[in-house]
Amino acid sequence: MRFTKRLPGLKDYSYDERLTILKLEILELRRIWSDLLWCCKIVFELVHVNKEEFFTLRLSSTRGHPYKLFKHFNSCSIRAMYEYFSERAVNVWNRLQPEIIDFSSLASFRRSLEATDLEVLTC
Repeated sequence: MRFTKRLPGLKDYSYDERLTILKLEILELRRIWSDLLWCCKIVFELVHVNKEEFFTLRLSSTRGHPYKLFKHFNSCSIRAMYEYFSERAVNVWNRLQPEIIDFSSLASFRRSLEATDLEVLTC
């Protein structure tokens, strides 16, 4: 909010008006978008990180897509308090609808994610 307000000529507009002028989504949706892309890269091992540090794959899935994730249990609430990546991304990732989302490649995942209303998934 503060950054967009400091841009030349946008000081007197409301936050929603500034986002419309700049053609941006709200920060929460941009963060979820980025989180889902990282989840895809981690799950399909497109980046060199140990996915077990973030989450584990569910071995069988009766509903939804076959790439459901489990969060690691933590007795400490520090991860949840600071909204750690895996804490905020796993719930939205598990809500992705297999009829809409294409997991065949990163490019197809990105395209299908663009056609998805992320606000519905974050509720």
